[in-house]
Amino acid sequence: MNRYPLWKYLTVAIALVLGFIYTLPNFFGESPAVQVSSAKATIKVDDKTLARAETALKAAGIAHDGIQLDFNGVKTRFKDTDTQLKAKDTLEKAFNPDAADPQYVVALNLLTASPAWLTGLHALPMYLGLDLRGGVHFLLQVDMKGALTKRLDSTGADLRTLMRDKNLRHAGIGREGDRLVVKFREAEVRDKARNAIADSQPDLLVVDQGEGSDLKLVATLKPEAQKRIGEFALKQNITTLHNRINELGVAEPVIQQQGADRIVVQLPGVQDTAKAKDILGRTATLEIRMVDDTPGALEAALAGNPPFGTEAYTERGGQPLLVKKQVVLTGDRLTDAQPGFDNQTHEPAVHLTLDSAGARIFKDITRENVGKRMAILLIEKGKGEVVTAPVIRSEIGGGRVQISGRMSTMEANDTALLLRAGSLAAPMEIIEERTIGPSLGADNIKKGFHSTLWGFAAIALFMVAYYQIFGVISVIALASNLLFLVAILSLLQATLTLPGIAAIALTLGMAIDANVLINERVREELRAGMPPQAAIAAGYERAFGTILDSNVTTLIAGLALLIFGSGPVRGFAVVHCLGILTSIFSAVVVSRALVNLFYGRQKKLTKVAIGQVWKAGITTTADAK
Repeated sequence: MNRYPLWKYLTVAIALVLGFIYTLPNFFGESPAVQVSSAKATIKVDDKTLARAETALKAAGIAHDGIQLDFNGVKTRFKDTDTQLKAKDTLEKAFNPDAADPQYVVALNLLTASPAWLTGLHALPMYLGLDLRGGVHFLLQVDMKGALTKRLDSTGADLRTLMRDKNLRHAGIGREGDRLVVKFREAEVRDKARNAIADSQPDLLVVDQGEGSDLKLVATLKPEAQKRIGEFALKQNITTLHNRINELGVAEPVIQQQGADRIVVQLPGVQDTAKAKDILGRTATLEIRMVDDTPGALEAALAGNPPFGTEAYTERGGQPLLVKKQVVLTGDRLTDAQPGFDNQTHEPAVHLTLDSAGARIFKDITRENVGKRMAILLIEKGKGEVVTAPVIRSEIGGGRVQISGRMSTMEANDTALLLRAGSLAAPMEIIEERTIGPSLGADNIKKGFHSTLWGFAAIALFMVAYYQIFGVISVIALASNLLFLVAILSLLQATLTLPGIAAIALTLGMAIDANVLINERVREELRAGMPPQAAIAAGYERAFGTILDSNVTTLIAGLALLIFGSGPVRGFAVVHCLGILTSIFSAVVVSRALVNLFYGRQKKLTKVAIGQVWKAGITTTADAK
């Protein structure tokens, strides 16, 4: 009657073992570390970078506890923070001899101290939020006016192309504040231009101004277009910030919109605030320019006398390159960049997709420059890097562009990522900065741990005193619930915050309620005169419906918090919902397995230790018969 088949016992045992393994990494803490990552688009971090870092540390006599290469860069662990700081200075000098032009980002970091065998099983600790781990908090203000200005400048270039394509003579196109002004000398030409602009630029509101020979079309962005541009700028900035923060190796950064024009950035575990500010404040832009292949021009530039309107750069392979200053196309016109292969040569390639205006411009440029080279540059802090410089083989129309030649598969992936990441769609400035020290985070962890520990101890004391052996079984089931919850959070690599710790404490209090329901139901059956074995079976079966109903209603409330909440509320809701699911399994399956092991094999069970059982008119003890 009270026996599980073997597979159920094995399921519970395996669940407990896995729960223990995936909970274990959270007890090893973190080691101070230094991370080296690329600060430039044309520089890659690979095995050579790892060997270079190891050599520099060895030469300086600095011992480390392990060095590894991952997608974020080279990371080296150390025993203490003093060694970490010495190593950072050493690596900074080794990788960035010219402080004015850093090639690499050398940043302080924290890495899990879990043993290699646990990491090999993908058993990793939970990420800790800013309030538990310490770190930095930034509030960034997005310059929406700058985004609109940027859009008007690109629209002005589109209008010039449109006037040329339609053969409409104008006296100049310029931006005056937040409007575009197109000058004409003839009213008939102005009317044709107005119709052409209305057809090709639906986001512009165009009105006539001027008289006589001083005729104008004044174009402004419609309110709905301004709103859409602002929303796009905010989303693109958030995406770009995600890509940049990878350089710091932050495991679970919080980057989210606040209000209409602000972005909150939280970087748990970041110790180098200045480096974080430097990376967040970058204003990189993507530009396409033509290469100047005039004979003798490159030599003159290398001799210190570049031709007018040109700049000297270095290609990825280290070869010098002379590029014209005139910008043909900017990253604003690029809608997508994906790695792939050339259909004819089957070489690695990058496939670009341009918007309609960019496609027209690119078609004209490629038609006029067949056989010449075109450079794609990433401009940052006034300095440019040549990502790639392909040769134009033929006129390219339709907005689909392919870059190929002298490129490996990895380089094609890297180039596509760089082109997709692009630049900030609008300038930003840091208007609020807060630093939370590791000591404050440790204090929060200590308080949260103690609150959970003492809450668990109080529950355990009550259950054992009130329900005796069934109380002990209930406490073991509650401990397994906590084990499962922490293991799942670690397996999902969730971020634990103070609200999450509060949710764990609440889950413990709610989880024991299921065992109380079961124990009281067993008592009721015993009071009704049912034999102990039958009372145990009936108690679990009849209490399950009530347990399920109460947990489902609580789960609905938790899902509502998860869907409609944000920030700390969502963190609380995630732990709360997972805790409800684990509590059902532990309270019903695990506790029943323990009861079955303890009582189920006794054929003639005459009593169970479940505290006092009150019957009508008489009092008996737990030794109910």
